[in-house]
Amino acid sequence: MRVDSHLRRGVPAKASLLGLALSLLAVPAMAQDKPTVESLLKQGYDVVGVFPSDAGPGILLEDDDGDRLMMCFVAETPQSAEIVTQYCKPVR
Repeated sequence: MRVDSHLRRGVPAKASLLGLALSLLAVPAMAQDKPTVESLLKQGYDVVGVFPSDAGPGILLEDDDGDRLMMCFVAETPQSAEIVTQYCKPVR
């Protein structure tokens, strides 16, 4: 099938463009889902422990119900304006 005849029909082209637009919007949304120490604290998690590690200072956070535990690692440099979350993972 030729591309121009496919586009002339209209509906497949519109559906393709809509699918592309939705997939592009989903990428930033997924990136925003990455938990940070700040986002977990705003969700009601409490700091229940801190520890040194080779990955950087570690922080254990527990939710209000006590059924979820997250382990986060943070980093800072003398030039940085703030301490930033490197990553957080659930403890199972």
